[in-house]
Amino acid sequence: MQDVPSTRDANPAGTLPLHCISDGQYPAWRGEQSETLRKWLDGSGFAPERGRWMLLPDASGQAVGVLVATGKEPFDNRAVFWLGAALADRLPVGRYRLAGPLPAEQAFVLGFLHGGYRFARYRSGATLQQRPQLEFPPSVDARYVQAATGASNLARDLINTPANDMGPDELEHAAARLTERSGGELRVVRDASLAGQFPLIAAVGQGSPRAPRLLDLRFARVGAPRITLVGKGVCFDTGGLDMKPSAGMALMKKDMGGAACVLGAAQMLRELDVPIDLRVLIPAVENSVDGNAFRPGDVWRSRKGLSVEITNTDAEGRLVLADALALASEATPDLLVDFATLTGAARVALGPELPPVYSGSPELVRELLAHADAVMDPLWPMPLWDAYDEDLSSRIADLNNAPAGGMAGSITAALFLRRFVADPGRWLHLDIYGWNARERPGRPQGAEAQGIRAVVELLRQRFA
Repeated sequence: MQDVPSTRDANPAGTLPLHCISDGQYPAWRGEQSETLRKWLDGSGFAPERGRWMLLPDASGQAVGVLVATGKEPFDNRAVFWLGAALADRLPVGRYRLAGPLPAEQAFVLGFLHGGYRFARYRSGATLQQRPQLEFPPSVDARYVQAATGASNLARDLINTPANDMGPDELEHAAARLTERSGGELRVVRDASLAGQFPLIAAVGQGSPRAPRLLDLRFARVGAPRITLVGKGVCFDTGGLDMKPSAGMALMKKDMGGAACVLGAAQMLRELDVPIDLRVLIPAVENSVDGNAFRPGDVWRSRKGLSVEITNTDAEGRLVLADALALASEATPDLLVDFATLTGAARVALGPELPPVYSGSPELVRELLAHADAVMDPLWPMPLWDAYDEDLSSRIADLNNAPAGGMAGSITAALFLRRFVADPGRWLHLDIYGWNARERPGRPQGAEAQGIRAVVELLRQRFA
């Protein structure tokens, strides 16, 4: 995982100031500059459109600062976050500081650190390229931004790692490293014990030579509120016997994105010392194909006792989550949150950047969304529409895992999961994407961490 640089105590000598100027401020700011600099700005055709920037030279041509256009006022935290992220991707290598106050300085710094992420593990002989460094203003909570950036980087590193190096074994090793670093305990259920206790997890993984397992991470705190995070850990998804086409399989290394995000969230919660009794559950499997693979038409009994007819082996994520959610519910946590790269339907509805969130409690969703907006980690509320619950019916079992027709796929997946949650009013389900499909400033193509800051902020504000 990339280190997160700390610049709070950096020596400002040689540090270039960032003059962040809105379009309304630009005429007055320009008028205060030297004639030479005014000519330079006018000759370059600089316009104060958000995201544009320019190195400012002195009379000898040496850079003495950077002009950054913030665009029209007012602008929200998210705009400031992505402004910082884009600058981290574009500025020359060097050290920088804000020249004056900027609305949402913490959002800017967090975005700057977020935008500096790169994944270079597999580039022959390559080391991570040096990135521009930003001195933290006094207003910024350095501990928070470093913990948030480290959590995001951990999740993105795990998601970006290809499946040949990120199977159930490697995901277990990542969980073990986290518990060692953060003072937790890891319990692993596998082999015959897995089949007896978690039959749906075992069924999904039985077609792969890479053994399925349940990872149970515990960070005990006696007497504290009990929080359980569950992350979908499908390390690669072929679709099983209902096999995906090649285009649909191309990104399936990211199907453990939910597991990556709950590990990142756990790391962040521990680094910020949020006073909770934390448990993390990850069903780690590979959905593959051989003579042992589970089949369409099979009926499997879940940990909760409900029987499930398999109508589509490519709807495997909800199966492994069902057993994990049932286990989590047995301990009656104060809050249960699951992260999962669960449905393409969520992407059709809301696109790749806005994960839907479900819960049996509208008030809990509103509380989460308020915190999500504050920390630039957007989510969107979706309904657990009870009328669609009948789509899960089966002629031969208690329910099916994939209703025919494909309508409201994200909602019916959430309704399936709800069947395995003891108290939906204390449950949140995030259907994340975990990926940037195209290259943009501050957003390299590849893994994206979603929901981590939002959920951590909810827990911080409730319990810290």
